Amino acid sequence: MAAENARKSLTQIMYMCLGFFGIQFAWALQMSNMSTIYARLGAKEDQIPLLWLAAPVTGLLVQPLVGYFSDRTWCRLGRRRPYFLGGAIFSVLALIFMPQASAVWMAVISLWVLDTSVNVSMEPFRAFVGDILPESQRKTGYAMQSVMIGAGAVIASSLPYILTQFGVSTQAAPGTIPPSVRYSFYIGSAVLLIAILTTIKTTPEYPPADMEAFKAMKKEPFNPLKSIKEMGSAFITMPVTMRRLAVVQFFTWAAFMIMWVYFSVGIASEVFHAVPGTPEYETASNWAGTCFSVYNGVAFAVAFLLIWLTTKYSAKYIHIVSLMIGALGLGSLGLTLFGVTFSKYMLFLPMVCVGVAWSSILAMPYALLSNSIPAEKMGFYMGVFNFFIVIPQICVNLFFGPIMKHLLGSSAVAAVGVGGLFLFIAALFMFRVEDKTIKAK
Repeated sequence: MAAENARKSLTQIMYMCLGFFGIQFAWALQMSNMSTIYARLGAKEDQIPLLWLAAPVTGLLVQPLVGYFSDRTWCRLGRRRPYFLGGAIFSVLALIFMPQASAVWMAVISLWVLDTSVNVSMEPFRAFVGDILPESQRKTGYAMQSVMIGAGAVIASSLPYILTQFGVSTQAAPGTIPPSVRYSFYIGSAVLLIAILTTIKTTPEYPPADMEAFKAMKKEPFNPLKSIKEMGSAFITMPVTMRRLAVVQFFTWAAFMIMWVYFSVGIASEVFHAVPGTPEYETASNWAGTCFSVYNGVAFAVAFLLIWLTTKYSAKYIHIVSLMIGALGLGSLGLTLFGVTFSKYMLFLPMVCVGVAWSSILAMPYALLSNSIPAEKMGFYMGVFNFFIVIPQICVNLFFGPIMKHLLGSSAVAAVGVGGLFLFIAALFMFRVEDKTIKAK
């Protein structure tokens, strides 16, 4: 068996995926805090989705290009690892600058830089697992990524609340970010860099099997038009499994984008009855982070279960059941349209259900995909697959604000409930996906 196809121990897989702990730490800080940061800086609730556009648009442009170039990269640091490191360095700078923003436009620029940098690191990590692990261990590898993502997210989401328990203030002058949030971003910058460096240090990459063919491909000059043509061709010629997963991903990520945009501002106004700039609003914001840490904590715990489940059951049916559970959780919040009210502790129950779905979302689609695409184009196809993550997010940010305002009575919590319907639709489309994964032994 070739070295690059050799089975890895669970410890080796853990170190391989550790960088994702840092990436998700930064991502979770962004997801759980950006809406309230915008609100603190003066943005209105129906404007916030448009301010999030930087994130998915960046992913749409960056990830396929990073995948394209990483497929053609080989240097002393390896193939994917140079992108891990470069993205991490700029992410650290963005995390330090983000909480210094004193105007909405500064926060938008910071989000754009952070998202660009995180995407540069994130996309090669998906291909990294496919490169190094044999097919029989890829489900386990992506499940381990889910463990790391859950661990990073649960700590990051609850970090502002944790810091307040140690006496860090949540108070700030109007138009500024409170110390509890600022220090969380600073800590996140250090965690990200350490985690990425650990993966780079402990996990070597293997050179291409056919180095002469690789060198010939690498010598081809970069042609933007050819690259765009390849991406367009990838839509037409993508494997059937990838095409059907794309529909599942569209509805899945639309649901989660709605939750990320509306949950924190929704519970602040409809559960805590607070307005931006008040101590009650800061308490609500921290509680939203705690709720996000609940779903990420559940995802972390379920990921360990997934590692075992992938040795026994089909990735396809694991994902269907998980999406159904998540649909029940998010959908329950839609009951606010019928006069049902939620206490702050009642919010934990839907978050538990969301956590089950999130753990599977981070692992099973990539396990199904990695065994259905050519190994030599792993990075490129993973980048193209990302289109079906970011396009629904763009749609939500462009169109869901008016829907929330005019059809849902401006209820941000009810808007989150619509996400439950989207997850249910995703689960139905999952039945059409063929499962070619191999059971780990």
